[in-house]
Amino acid sequence: MHTWNVMRQDDSGNEFHVAAHDSRTSALAHVLALESGVRHKQMYWVEGPPGPSVRTNRDLYLHFLHLGQEARAASWSLSAFLRALWRVSAPLSDRERLEPDDVAAMFTAASTTPPADFDPAWTAKDLSLPGPEPEGYADWERVVLSQLADLEDFLAAPPGPQARFGADAPRGPGSGRRATPARWYNFDPATYLECAVAGSLGGWDAADGARVPLPAPPGRPPARSYVRTITTMTWGDLARIAVCGQMYE
Repeated sequence: MHTWNVMRQDDSGNEFHVAAHDSRTSALAHVLALESGVRHKQMYWVEGPPGPSVRTNRDLYLHFLHLGQEARAASWSLSAFLRALWRVSAPLSDRERLEPDDVAAMFTAASTTPPADFDPAWTAKDLSLPGPEPEGYADWERVVLSQLADLEDFLAAPPGPQARFGADAPRGPGSGRRATPARWYNFDPATYLECAVAGSLGGWDAADGARVPLPAPPGRPPARSYVRTITTMTWGDLARIAVCGQMYE
């Protein structure tokens, strides 16, 4: 069995062993959790066999499916999960492209990190995208903060028992412009995470038990989601993943 070690260097140059993990993704997630929201001179890194461990859309789909099941068992709200995700994303904000392991680690870290507090200013802030498509960390941040503002609005005007069939966020007077459509279908972390990958990248299989393919026309094989390799991802890709988490059915 391989081991990945989380290491730390203090401002005097001394190196320390922090923890050992049996997966590269969990080790990277530990580093993000340690670095998120903290301003310090210490540096963290992972030592062990090089990646990647997440190589395909199928790998990422199964990872998100597992995280969603854990979040459901822990009774996390979607707002809490997204606020934790926003918090642990900060150490990666200066990167233009992310490895799939980094993406998986970011979402893993969100499931183990206390969420940031909700800032009421987000509901009135102009979070609209400056361009036609999301590009870079700042645009991904606008998407996530827009979703958090919508979820806060839903607390004041709950979508009701028919929410799974679709509901528009009640963006009332004083609400700022937002980077996302008002329509929502998924209101819990498990459904959000499964739909996020299924809608943007695919990788699901009917045997997973989370998604049922539509009946195929006569004489045609059942619908399936093909497995493909993923090399790197942009923050624009992550923004589209987030929107699919909100809207994909």
